Formats: sequence, C-alpha cells, structure tokens
Amino acid sequence: MMLNYDAPLYRPPSEARSLIFQVTLGCSFNECSFCDMYRSKEYSERPWEDVKAEIDMMADYLPDTRRVFLADGDALNLDSEYMIKIVKHIKEKFANLERISCYAMPMNILKKSSEELKKMNEAGLDMFYLGIESGSDIVLKKVTKGAIAKTIIKSVNKAKEAGYIMSCMVILGLGGKKDSKEHIKGTAEVISACSPNYVGALTLYLENGIKQEFLDKYNGEFIRINDDESLNELHDLLSQIDTKDEIVFRANHGSNAYTIKGTFPQDKQEMIDKVEWMKQHPEIMRPQGLRGF
Repeated sequence: MMLNYDAPLYRPPSEARSLIFQVTLGCSFNECSFCDMYRSKEYSERPWEDVKAEIDMMADYLPDTRRVFLADGDALNLDSEYMIKIVKHIKEKFANLERISCYAMPMNILKKSSEELKKMNEAGLDMFYLGIESGSDIVLKKVTKGAIAKTIIKSVNKAKEAGYIMSCMVILGLGGKKDSKEHIKGTAEVISACSPNYVGALTLYLENGIKQEFLDKYNGEFIRINDDESLNELHDLLSQIDTKDEIVFRANHGSNAYTIKGTFPQDKQEMIDKVEWMKQHPEIMRPQGLRGF
C-alpha cells in the first residue's frame, strides 16, 4: 500500500523514518535562488477529504508510526484552524506518535499570532525546520531569501516561545569569496541571538536548473569558495557563536567536505580544535565529485 505522492518529495535528513503526508504542494514563495526543490510545482493546499483519507489509510497500514512530517515546503502556510484539524486527526489515529513536524519560513511564523502558534503546538505540532541560510542581509538579499536577519531572529524566538523545537539550517559558501566574512559574522550573530535547538551547516550545492539564476543575482561577482575556505568558514562560525543555551550542532551533510558535530556551549572548543586538526589532514575530506556545485 502506497501513498500517491506528488513528486518531487523532500524531507529533512532527520525525518528519514517518518511517515510523510503532503498537506500542501510546492512552496508559496519559491524564489530563493539557491533552492530548486519546488520549482516544478504550482503552490496549492490539499483538501481535507484527501488529507483525511490518507491519514485514515496509513493509520490502518502503519499504526505504530512514531514520527510524521507534513510536506511540502510550506505546510505552515495553511490556515491555523485547518492545521489544527489535521494535527488533531493524526494524533487521534496514531497512538504511539512522538512528533509531528514541518518546514517553516520566517514569514509564515511571523504571520501567525502567538496564540495561533500555541494552539497548533498544543494540538500536537512539535517542531519546525527553518532555513536561516545566512545572517548577512547583503547575502540574504542577493539570494532572494524573503527575510532579513532581524525577521529570522524574531521568527525563531517567537516559535520557541510558543513551545516549538527549532531545527535551523545554514549554508557555508553562500556568500562566495567576496561576502564570506560578512556571511559568517552575520550567521553567527543570528544563531547567538535565537539559539535554535538544532543547527545544521550545509555547503552550497547548486542544481543545474538554478545555477545560472543564482549567479545572475550576484551580477557576475560570485566566486565559489574552495574546501579550505569552507573549513575556515566553519571554524569562524563555531568561534563566533556565543550562547549559554544548548544547541546541537551538526555539519555532517553529504554536501560538506568534512564532518563536525557537538553541542554548544560545552563542546565549542572541542569542535574548533577538531577543525584545526582537519586543516592539517585534508586526506579525510569527502571526494569533491560527490558534493557537486
């Protein structure tokens, strides 16, 4: 028995074992120049009858499901009452459920009132995956993120105050050579100001379909950083993050040349020391061909 997904279908790496329900299709913004995940789709919201039927079917087929991820890229764009209806039905149907999560854009969190966010959380929506990408307004504007550092910080803090676990992504190399320092400085400042529960650092990977669009928005000024410079960015990011709150940090995505993991603040120096060691041992780097551009 299979769900009839509208491809392509994406989910965060940590949702690899989750049951996925597509409650929206595509992304309502869909303008970030580094992302082609939903360029082939027109944004739409799926009707209750279809969503309910799929939940009911999978509850019979996979009753012991522990995690559910709500796709596509913009589930939080749904009306709050509709989201609550979906989440409550999932909770009713799956007795062993531990977590329901979805992607979230800063603008979608900020559009919801604190009361709406709390009600969705109380109904059973537990976790948001949010792309910080960069903390530099210069870089955010160049890649058409649709957010600035201030609104990203505000959105993460607002969601945390409403009870959500926040898992955020940043992209090494997004500023290229020219904006590298500004990119990392701003990104560290954003992370320090909102202390997400989880931070994942990826390295810029551009699919062929959007590569030219991305480069055009940099007006020919984008020069890709190499692996040594990527390691320097990782070192500077770790060094500049300043938080007393616990942040689980991972740079172990397939796009990264090297793997780093630890928890702030207690593992900060250990992670920095490991990066210093990696600089002396380039042979442990992932093969370039696996990581693309």
